[in-house]
Amino acid sequence: MRPQPKTDIVLGAGCIAASLAAIFLWIPPDTSSGLIETVRRQVSVGDALAPTAASAFVLAGGALLILRDSPTRADQRITLANLKYLLALLFMLATGFALMRWAGPIIAGIALEDGYRPQRNTVPWKYIGFFLGGSALVTSLISFVEGRVTLRSAVIGILSTLSMIAVYDLPFEDLLLPPNGDV
Repeated sequence: MRPQPKTDIVLGAGCIAASLAAIFLWIPPDTSSGLIETVRRQVSVGDALAPTAASAFVLAGGALLILRDSPTRADQRITLANLKYLLALLFMLATGFALMRWAGPIIAGIALEDGYRPQRNTVPWKYIGFFLGGSALVTSLISFVEGRVTLRSAVIGILSTLSMIAVYDLPFEDLLLPPNGDV
């Protein structure tokens, strides 16, 4: 009988595969510019730089998981509990991202005559999806790890999302928070 794969090795290989797929298959066709753009001798950050850098960090983390020497690695097995945990995390991520993507357009479709697209860069419409999805995502992940839903996790979810809005959107006039650029 073949031994089951060790969890660190499987997780590391999955991280490496996902990051390589993102770097070579997803990011290039999804961005309109490269990593660094030069226009009229003006050098600027391209659309692909941030997701490529994030994917490179995931790739490095996957490699470190595979290469590290763990004294408990021999005892590690992938169990049904591991798969349930992974499915719960994927469900929370999908729900948070779905809220982020569709909450703004649905609420604007109900409240506005001309829909969401003309208002996607105006207050409060540009924050609806990001705020609801981000707050739900952070709150659900904290609650999942703690094993209970608390007011503290909700406050952290709300404050962390508001701080991301303050850091990434307020200083820049022409920046659209995700996913408003695609809507």
